[in-house]
Parts: sequence; structure tokens; C-alpha cells
Amino acid sequence: MDARIGVLALQGNVSEHIDAFLLALERMGHGSSSEVFEVRSPADLAECSVLAIPGGESTTISRLIDKNSLYDPIRVFKGGIFATCAGMVLMATRVDDPRVRPLGLIEMTVDRNAFGRQRESFEADLPVAGLVGKPFHAVFIRAPVVSRTGKSVKVLARINKGIVAVEYGRHVAFSFHPELGNDTRLHELFLHKNGY
Repeated sequence: MDARIGVLALQGNVSEHIDAFLLALERMGHGSSSEVFEVRSPADLAECSVLAIPGGESTTISRLIDKNSLYDPIRVFKGGIFATCAGMVLMATRVDDPRVRPLGLIEMTVDRNAFGRQRESFEADLPVAGLVGKPFHAVFIRAPVVSRTGKSVKVLARINKGIVAVEYGRHVAFSFHPELGNDTRLHELFLHKNGY
């Protein structure tokens, strides 16, 4: 089956996600009929089988989701969602910042800037549940952290500060940036989970 992967292209790490998904598809042996493209409107979203919500500035992305009439279409989107950093914030049911209107797609509470400013960014080798082989080299940039999850949310990874990777149904959310670097195992895991 051919994948039609949309990357929400309102702000943030859009090109990095496109490149990572293209590389993941290549490594998985998908033909050229699978596609990765930018999503800016409900019409674009309707063409997707899965969606990525990239990192960036969560307050800005939240505002632009509303401005582009994408809030309700994303909430009822039937495909899986791959959310990173700001994307994780947006997927939550509760966020510690009133400027963010969360999508409420994963039952979790997220602390938006749990690690402080840009200078508190860091990298860590992180064991991730379901990932075969070596730990994942995770890049945290002004990262959020999950402080609480619902019973049906599976925790995939945590550090001392809290939960940094979750899975719920066909959705995954990471507080770090798996699109940075050359390791596409999390992208591949997500695509497998969604039938590709």
C-alpha cells in the first residue's frame, strides 16, 4: 500500500520531517508512488493517509491551525499522527499555557517549556519501547514534557523530568526531534503501525 504522508507546514521543522519520511520510505523499500507533501489547508489534509505535526513554536502553530481552518479537520482526521516537540503540545488534552488550544487527541497533560530556554537544550541516548537495537539519540530543544497520561496511553520513553514519548492508537508523540539526524527508526515504526 502506498503512503500519503502530510507534514503540517504552518511553521517549524517542515523540510526536516519531509526528508526524514522520504528516507524512511526508501529504507522500507516503498516505491516512488508513496508521497510526502506539505499540508496547509483542509483540502491538503484530505489527501493524507497519515500526518506529521512538527516542532516549532506551539503558540504560533496553534494560532495558524485556527487561522487556516484546520482545527476540526485535524481533530476528526482518521489517519495516524506523528507529533514532535510543539506537535506533542498540540496533541494534548491539557497544556500549561492558555495561548495554546490543544487538539485533545491524546489524553495527557503537557508542560510546554519544561526544560526552560534554548540554552537548556540537550541530547541523550534514550531507550524507546518497541525500538529494536541501540537507544535512540534524542535531541531536545526547548522541549515539553508529559506530566500525566490517561490509562490507555502507552508510555514509550521517559527521563528524570518526566515522560518524553507516548503512543495512543495510531498516534505517537515525542518531546524530542527524531527528524534531526539520520536515524529513521521511529518514522518507520510509525509507518508500520499505520499499515505501511
